[in-house]
Amino acid sequence: MEKIYTIKDIAELAKVSKGTVDRVLHKRGKVSQVALDKVNAVLDRIDYQPNLIARNLKNSKIYRICVLLPNPKNDPYWQPCTEGITAAKNEFKSFNIAVEIFFFNHNSTSSFLEMNEVLLKTSPDAVLLVPLFYKEALGVIENYNSLGIISSTFNNQLQSSAIKSFVGQDLFQSGRVAARLLDLLLQKGLVVIIHIDEKYKNAVHMQEKEKGFRNYFSELGGGKFEILTCKLKHPQFNIKLTDFLNMHSNLAGIFVTTSKAYQVAEITSKIKDKKIALVGYDLIENNIDYLNKNAIDFLIHQNPKRQAYLGITSLIEYFIFDKEIPSEQLLPIDIVTTENAKNYMI
Repeated sequence: MEKIYTIKDIAELAKVSKGTVDRVLHKRGKVSQVALDKVNAVLDRIDYQPNLIARNLKNSKIYRICVLLPNPKNDPYWQPCTEGITAAKNEFKSFNIAVEIFFFNHNSTSSFLEMNEVLLKTSPDAVLLVPLFYKEALGVIENYNSLGIISSTFNNQLQSSAIKSFVGQDLFQSGRVAARLLDLLLQKGLVVIIHIDEKYKNAVHMQEKEKGFRNYFSELGGGKFEILTCKLKHPQFNIKLTDFLNMHSNLAGIFVTTSKAYQVAEITSKIKDKKIALVGYDLIENNIDYLNKNAIDFLIHQNPKRQAYLGITSLIEYFIFDKEIPSEQLLPIDIVTTENAKNYMI
């Protein structure tokens, strides 16, 4: 049976005091280089593995992790994220971890910044956030870094050395997948990329999806497809989309870059004697309804619940198990049709 080494055993093998071993193992207090080398040599020889669970249970410090998330009351796409966070909280409820969610309005940069200020007053050790607004998110993340707060992101990816990790999909590849799906559905014609309700210049997730989409068709060549971009906002959404459809009677396919494909399907499904191919994102109830009615052909599942769960779990395991936080966790790009949608709703 493999021997379980105690601090006393290690001290005897290294010929140092138990206090010295304790300081080395827990990385606290001063230890001479000679003593440190002796203890580390013994630890390497016996392949010592500390009981991190027991250590954490004895630790009186409570690690606070805050989540900055769009309010699911305004957009149901974000509801599974709260479920993923709750699942992680329940899984690690025996440990000294406090997780709190702060909601902001997904249409308001001021709401994002205001809730960030509220969050900071709780003195978090780490923040997991959705960087929906590019410029504002970079600013708050740089501030976290200056305060010694770990920042991780999910769903939308930003390029910043201050970000510890990202969980989500490769959005450029996601756009290419959407393009491939429309290519399979269509022989030729006009295809439009529709962005709904967000400021495109400050929304990297939309930009990356469009770049991937256009990249696919540029590589395809042949001149079979014309690609246009259309940005729509409420409350004039229905009128402007209807006008666009009337002006482009040759429209063959639509790619919606957000979870609001159902709003487009509601209008296109009423067009008589013509079927417009439609690809969108996310398994919210309204999208599934139009998928089952064949008004939406494909949905790309971004698995927000899994994204949030992995993002919060990696932070928790860092604090309680000293486990390294992965710099990037990319989820698969799942394609959902009427035939397999029910398997994702379990």
